[in-house]
Amino acid sequence: MLDTQPDPKSDDGYTTADGRKIGGVAMEMKNITLRFGGVVAIKDISFDIRWGEVRAIIGPNGAGKSSMLNVISGFYNPQEGEIIYKGYRRPRMRPYQVARTGIARTFQNIALFEGMSVLDNIMTGRLHHMKANLFQQALWWGKASREEQENREKVEKIIDFLEIQHIRKTPVARLPYGLKKRVELARALAAEPSILLLDEPMAGMNVEEKEDMSRFILDVNDEFGTTTVLIEHDMGVVMDLSDRVVVMDYGKKIGDGTPDEVRNNEEVIKAYLGVAHD
Repeated sequence: MLDTQPDPKSDDGYTTADGRKIGGVAMEMKNITLRFGGVVAIKDISFDIRWGEVRAIIGPNGAGKSSMLNVISGFYNPQEGEIIYKGYRRPRMRPYQVARTGIARTFQNIALFEGMSVLDNIMTGRLHHMKANLFQQALWWGKASREEQENREKVEKIIDFLEIQHIRKTPVARLPYGLKKRVELARALAAEPSILLLDEPMAGMNVEEKEDMSRFILDVNDEFGTTTVLIEHDMGVVMDLSDRVVVMDYGKKIGDGTPDEVRNNEEVIKAYLGVAHD
């Protein structure tokens, strides 16, 4: 999608071949190392994420991709390295604290409330925006009433954007897999994230569902001003959607660049031709 690699010494960003504006550096991962006992899941990895881009993280099974997403979202804190977010060094934080800084994510395995409606599931994405106290919420009075109306309007906009108006009152348990993935995306967008983390958003989807999800991911930035970081195994999808791609193997970074640069990287080709490892 992009012909010009950004100048790594510049925070001014760049313009893609299709005319989209990519901003300066939003987040820097600097020399990140993550261990579980004696197992090194991520080893000394550095890369950045720029405002407005679609940044992919790819690699064979067991390469450390989801671990990296867990580091970004605060589920894991690395033993070494640092995260620079919006120009400041990020301290050790819990996931809910990271979410409040404008980072939301979806998961490989769908994590929705099956017994609740689509609308109510998406509304849970607004929780950290709610300021009314418990008494006001219980009486649905004053500030709580205004908040409810404002939150409902924002959620309805997302429902329209993702074209799920027809299932808004349907219990999630009744939905096919592809629509559940779309509802999970809606809930993440309801948090109004600056950076959206998508962990295999198209896993298990058929061709038509992948086309729909690809369209929504590309439109997310235009509609909501959201930067997207995704893990995806479908290389066709990755090459079509991504502005830049970082490639991992055995916890190490083996490639970083535009889709074309990564596609022609001999080390990347060798890693993908090998046997998947866990």
